[in-house]
Amino acid sequence: MTDDKDVLRDVWFGRIPTCFTLYQDEITEREAEPYYLLLPRVSYLTLVTDKVKKHFQKVMRQEDISEIWFEYEGTPLKWHYPIGLLFDLLASSSALPWNITVHFKSFPEKDLLHCPSKDAIEAHFMSCMKEADALKHKSQVINEMQKKDHKQLWMGLQNGQTEKGFIFKIKQIALTHIQMPVREFTGLYKEKTGTTEK
Repeated sequence: MTDDKDVLRDVWFGRIPTCFTLYQDEITEREAEPYYLLLPRVSYLTLVTDKVKKHFQKVMRQEDISEIWFEYEGTPLKWHYPIGLLFDLLASSSALPWNITVHFKSFPEKDLLHCPSKDAIEAHFMSCMKEADALKHKSQVINEMQKKDHKQLWMGLQNGQTEKGFIFKIKQIALTHIQMPVREFTGLYKEKTGTTEK
Protein backbone atom coordinates (compact mmCIF):
# COMPACT_ATOMS: atom_id res chain seq x y z
CA MET A 1 0.00 0.00 0.00
CA THR A 2 1.23 3.48 -0.79
CA ASP A 3 2.45 5.56 2.12
CA ASP A 4 0.37 8.69 2.87
CA LYS A 5 3.54 10.73 2.56
CA ASP A 6 4.02 9.53 -1.03
CA VAL A 7 0.45 10.40 -1.96
CA LEU A 8 0.78 13.82 -0.34
CA ARG A 9 4.02 14.45 -2.23
CA ASP A 10 2.43 13.41 -5.54
CA VAL A 11 -0.54 15.71 -4.96
CA TRP A 12 1.66 18.59 -3.81
CA PHE A 13 4.02 18.32 -6.80
CA GLY A 14 1.28 17.64 -9.37
CA ARG A 15 1.44 20.12 -12.25
CA ILE A 16 -0.86 20.82 -15.19
CA PRO A 17 0.75 21.98 -18.45
CA THR A 18 -1.21 25.07 -19.45
CA CYS A 19 -1.32 27.37 -22.47
CA PHE A 20 -2.66 30.88 -21.87
CA THR A 21 -3.98 32.64 -24.98
CA LEU A 22 -5.23 36.21 -25.18
CA TYR A 23 -8.85 36.51 -26.35
CA GLN A 24 -8.74 37.46 -30.05
CA ASP A 25 -11.02 40.52 -29.73
CA GLU A 26 -8.65 42.06 -27.18
CA ILE A 27 -5.48 42.06 -29.28
CA THR A 28 -4.78 45.64 -30.31
CA GLU A 29 -1.09 46.15 -31.10
CA ARG A 30 0.26 42.93 -32.62
CA GLU A 31 -0.31 39.18 -32.46
CA ALA A 32 0.12 37.82 -28.92
CA GLU A 33 2.27 34.74 -28.45
CA PRO A 34 0.71 32.08 -26.17
CA TYR A 35 2.17 31.83 -22.67
CA TYR A 36 2.99 28.38 -21.27
CA LEU A 37 3.21 27.45 -17.59
CA LEU A 38 3.18 24.32 -15.44
CA LEU A 39 0.47 25.14 -12.92
CA PRO A 40 0.50 23.50 -9.47
CA ARG A 41 -2.73 21.57 -8.88
CA VAL A 42 -2.99 22.84 -5.30
CA SER A 43 -2.54 26.53 -6.17
CA TYR A 44 -4.91 29.20 -7.46
CA LEU A 45 -5.03 30.94 -10.86
CA THR A 46 -4.80 34.34 -9.22
CA LEU A 47 -1.30 33.46 -7.98
CA VAL A 48 -0.04 33.37 -11.59
CA THR A 49 -1.99 36.44 -12.71
CA ASP A 50 1.02 38.78 -12.52
CA LYS A 51 3.12 36.57 -14.84
CA VAL A 52 0.30 36.19 -17.35
CA LYS A 53 -0.56 39.89 -17.24
CA LYS A 54 3.07 40.91 -17.78
CA HIS A 55 3.33 38.65 -20.83
CA PHE A 56 0.19 39.96 -22.56
CA GLN A 57 0.48 43.65 -21.66
CA LYS A 58 3.09 44.01 -24.41
CA VAL A 59 0.43 43.70 -27.12
CA MET A 60 -2.27 45.84 -25.52
CA ARG A 61 -2.88 49.52 -24.96
CA GLN A 62 -2.81 50.45 -21.28
CA GLU A 63 -6.29 51.98 -21.46
CA ASP A 64 -7.69 48.62 -22.63
CA ILE A 65 -6.43 46.74 -19.57
CA SER A 66 -8.80 46.26 -16.66
CA GLU A 67 -9.30 43.32 -14.30
CA ILE A 68 -7.86 40.08 -15.68
CA TRP A 69 -10.00 36.95 -15.75
CA PHE A 70 -9.74 33.50 -17.28
CA GLU A 71 -12.08 31.16 -19.12
CA TYR A 72 -12.03 27.68 -20.58
CA GLU A 73 -14.25 26.93 -23.58
CA GLY A 74 -16.60 29.79 -22.70
CA THR A 75 -16.76 29.02 -18.97
CA PRO A 76 -15.29 31.67 -16.62
CA LEU A 77 -12.83 30.10 -14.15
CA LYS A 78 -13.46 30.84 -10.48
CA TRP A 79 -10.33 32.15 -8.75
CA HIS A 80 -11.24 30.67 -5.35
CA TYR A 81 -11.19 27.06 -6.63
CA PRO A 82 -7.85 25.24 -6.72
CA ILE A 83 -6.39 24.80 -10.20
CA GLY A 84 -6.57 21.01 -9.95
CA LEU A 85 -10.29 21.13 -9.13
CA LEU A 86 -11.02 23.43 -12.06
CA PHE A 87 -9.07 21.17 -14.41
CA ASP A 88 -10.77 18.01 -13.12
CA LEU A 89 -14.26 19.54 -13.41
CA LEU A 90 -13.83 21.05 -16.85
CA ALA A 91 -10.92 19.65 -18.82
CA SER A 92 -9.65 16.34 -17.45
CA SER A 93 -10.72 14.51 -20.61
CA SER A 94 -9.10 17.10 -22.89
CA ALA A 95 -5.67 16.88 -24.45
CA LEU A 96 -2.82 18.72 -22.77
CA PRO A 97 -1.81 21.49 -22.54
CA TRP A 98 -4.91 22.92 -20.91
CA ASN A 99 -5.92 25.90 -23.10
CA ILE A 100 -7.08 28.85 -21.02
CA THR A 101 -8.27 32.10 -22.59
CA VAL A 102 -7.17 35.36 -20.93
CA HIS A 103 -9.47 38.40 -20.81
CA PHE A 104 -8.81 41.98 -19.74
CA LYS A 105 -12.26 43.34 -20.60
CA SER A 106 -15.92 42.55 -19.92
CA PHE A 107 -15.50 41.00 -16.46
CA PRO A 108 -18.42 38.54 -15.98
CA GLU A 109 -19.95 40.03 -12.82
CA LYS A 110 -22.72 37.41 -12.68
CA ASP A 111 -20.33 34.46 -12.85
CA LEU A 112 -17.20 35.49 -10.94
CA LEU A 113 -16.25 37.15 -7.69
CA HIS A 114 -13.71 39.95 -7.85
CA CYS A 115 -10.38 39.13 -6.26
CA PRO A 116 -9.30 42.35 -4.55
CA SER A 117 -5.77 41.24 -3.57
CA LYS A 118 -3.44 38.38 -2.74
CA ASP A 119 -4.52 38.89 0.87
CA ALA A 120 -7.99 37.67 -0.13
CA ILE A 121 -6.47 34.52 -1.66
CA GLU A 122 -4.42 33.92 1.48
CA ALA A 123 -7.47 34.40 3.71
CA HIS A 124 -9.47 31.96 1.57
CA PHE A 125 -6.67 29.37 1.66
CA MET A 126 -6.32 29.60 5.45
CA SER A 127 -10.09 29.33 5.82
CA CYS A 128 -10.02 26.08 3.81
CA MET A 129 -7.15 24.76 5.95
CA LYS A 130 -9.07 25.63 9.13
CA GLU A 131 -12.18 23.89 7.79
CA ALA A 132 -10.19 20.72 7.00
CA ASP A 133 -8.53 20.83 10.42
CA ALA A 134 -11.88 21.31 12.16
CA LEU A 135 -13.27 18.22 10.43
CA LYS A 136 -10.28 16.03 11.20
CA HIS A 137 -8.82 17.34 14.45
CA LYS A 138 -11.50 19.60 15.94
CA SER A 139 -9.30 22.62 15.08
CA GLN A 140 -6.41 21.48 17.27
CA VAL A 141 -3.63 21.62 14.64
CA ILE A 142 -4.34 25.11 13.25
CA ASN A 143 -5.05 26.57 16.70
CA GLU A 144 -1.73 25.26 18.03
CA MET A 145 0.24 26.69 15.12
CA GLN A 146 1.91 30.05 15.47
CA LYS A 147 1.36 32.90 13.03
CA LYS A 148 4.75 32.17 11.42
CA ASP A 149 3.57 28.60 10.75
CA HIS A 150 0.45 29.96 9.02
CA LYS A 151 2.71 32.16 6.88
CA GLN A 152 4.92 29.15 6.12
CA LEU A 153 1.86 27.24 4.87
CA TRP A 154 0.91 30.17 2.64
CA MET A 155 4.46 30.63 1.33
CA GLY A 156 4.60 26.89 0.65
CA LEU A 157 1.50 27.18 -1.51
CA GLN A 158 2.93 30.15 -3.40
CA ASN A 159 6.44 28.76 -3.85
CA GLY A 160 5.99 24.98 -3.76
CA GLN A 161 8.19 24.58 -0.68
CA THR A 162 9.17 21.03 0.18
CA GLU A 163 10.71 21.40 3.60
CA LYS A 164 10.10 18.44 5.90
CA GLY A 165 8.40 20.67 8.43
CA PHE A 166 6.04 22.06 5.83
CA ILE A 167 5.07 18.61 4.50
CA PHE A 168 4.53 17.45 8.10
CA LYS A 169 2.17 20.36 8.81
CA ILE A 170 0.15 19.72 5.67
CA LYS A 171 0.02 16.00 6.48
CA GLN A 172 -1.36 16.79 9.95
CA ILE A 173 -4.23 18.70 8.39
CA ALA A 174 -4.83 16.46 5.35
CA LEU A 175 -8.13 14.62 5.35
CA THR A 176 -7.51 10.86 5.41
CA HIS A 177 -9.76 7.99 6.47
CA ILE A 178 -12.38 9.98 8.34
CA GLN A 179 -16.12 10.39 8.12
CA MET A 180 -17.05 13.87 7.10
CA PRO A 181 -19.84 15.90 5.58
CA VAL A 182 -19.58 16.36 1.82
CA ARG A 183 -19.97 19.66 -0.01
CA GLU A 184 -21.76 19.10 -3.31
CA PHE A 185 -21.08 21.61 -6.08
CA THR A 186 -24.23 22.05 -8.16
CA GLY A 187 -25.06 24.43 -10.94
CA LEU A 188 -21.46 25.65 -11.14
CA TYR A 189 -20.81 25.02 -14.77
CA LYS A 190 -23.06 24.33 -17.72
CA GLU A 191 -22.52 21.21 -19.72
CA LYS A 192 -22.29 21.44 -23.50
CA THR A 193 -25.99 20.47 -23.70
CA GLY A 194 -26.94 23.70 -21.93
CA THR A 195 -28.23 22.06 -18.74
CA THR A 196 -26.61 22.56 -15.36
CA GLU A 197 -24.71 19.79 -13.63
CA LYS A 198 -26.36 18.15 -10.66
